[in-house]
Amino acid sequence: MKLHEYQSKNIFSKFGIPIPKGRVATTAQEAKQIAEELGGRVVVKSQVLVGGRGKAGGVKLAKDSNEAEQLATQILGMEIKGLPVRKVLVDEASAIDQEIYFAITDDRAAKKPVLIASAAGGVDIEEVAAKTPEKIIKVNIDPLLGLREYQARDVAVAIDLPRDYWKDFTKIAMGLWQVYQSTDASLAEINPLVITKDKKMVALDGKMMIDDNALFRQPELAEMRDTDEDAPAEIEARKYGLSFIKLDGNIGCMVNGAGLAMTSMDVIKLFGGEPANFLDIGGGAGAEKVAAAMRIILTDPNVKAVLFNIFGGITRCDEVARVILAAMEEV
Repeated sequence: MKLHEYQSKNIFSKFGIPIPKGRVATTAQEAKQIAEELGGRVVVKSQVLVGGRGKAGGVKLAKDSNEAEQLATQILGMEIKGLPVRKVLVDEASAIDQEIYFAITDDRAAKKPVLIASAAGGVDIEEVAAKTPEKIIKVNIDPLLGLREYQARDVAVAIDLPRDYWKDFTKIAMGLWQVYQSTDASLAEINPLVITKDKKMVALDGKMMIDDNALFRQPELAEMRDTDEDAPAEIEARKYGLSFIKLDGNIGCMVNGAGLAMTSMDVIKLFGGEPANFLDIGGGAGAEKVAAAMRIILTDPNVKAVLFNIFGGITRCDEVARVILAAMEEV
């Protein structure tokens, strides 16, 4: 589950990570009022659950409240990567001296959390990794011991952070670790973490992803889910306990088991195809669940064929076969 920037930063603030003053607005008039309260010079930021908001024109600097209102009017009428902008975050503007990328995420290869930092902040970290990988510092975290302060200081040294900021950086790092750990996050990212002209460190932007499988013990976070930005098929899939992610291809996939599902998608790609979805019906799926999965796949107008890869023994293949035959008659 993805969280909006404003939601992520509010969580950061609870763990002692400094963020700019700001609030969310759903109308241009609200944006103007917030800008007036913040002193005029603000940043108006679209709140949609996709990257590249700045490049798409969804992040603008306003010199006063009137301009903030004008920009909010423009941004609230936009679509970014197919998603309509329904709200904006109006933050006080910061005079920036340095930008840093900083995140904690899952390292699946090491089977540990990993702290990632780079002095090349404020841009897409994938671009940095592709062009200048030496600028990215990674430190694995022992899940039993947690992040240690000396590790945070080592990272500060590695990214050539001036010594005067080591203490603040370490405090923010420890706060971000607490965020990651206590929320069952798979990603807690600050990009950029800035040093301002008045020598303060501030998290200007925030991004979080929460493990869907842990939401049962995170009821407050589960309530933050913005279903307006979920694909209708993904909402329907959750009702039946299906793991479904819509993709852009034309070959539907129905598989039992996440590993087998990913392998099946890899095989499709290997032979030049494009999967239309990831769909794991899970072990022991009954007829109702399989029928729901079939309906969800076939609601995608792009789907031209469906690959079924069912591992016998954990799911009754005869039930799956009967549902497939019934679906073929309906189609």
